[in-house]
Amino acid sequence: MKFFTDHPKSVGETYFQHMGSAFSFSGKMLVAGVACCVHGVFPFLFTTTGRETVEDLHSRMVLHRHRDSQAQLKAKTVKDPVRRAA
Repeated sequence: MKFFTDHPKSVGETYFQHMGSAFSFSGKMLVAGVACCVHGVFPFLFTTTGRETVEDLHSRMVLHRHRDSQAQLKAKTVKDPVRRAA
């Protein structure tokens, strides 16, 4: 059972919370993927969908990853290597 719970625990989630998050991410990625394919054929459609989806998922996964408050406090002190100051 530890095999299934180690990673979710490391991000402050239960197994089922982690499963829900993963399903949510996969749904957004599938929809965005279809939108990007449509955009490839019709470049005037879905002009910002890919970028907006990536930004949203990055925010949810990297910037706000931990669910528990103690883990959130630690996460706020770690600088995000992807974002650059303007």
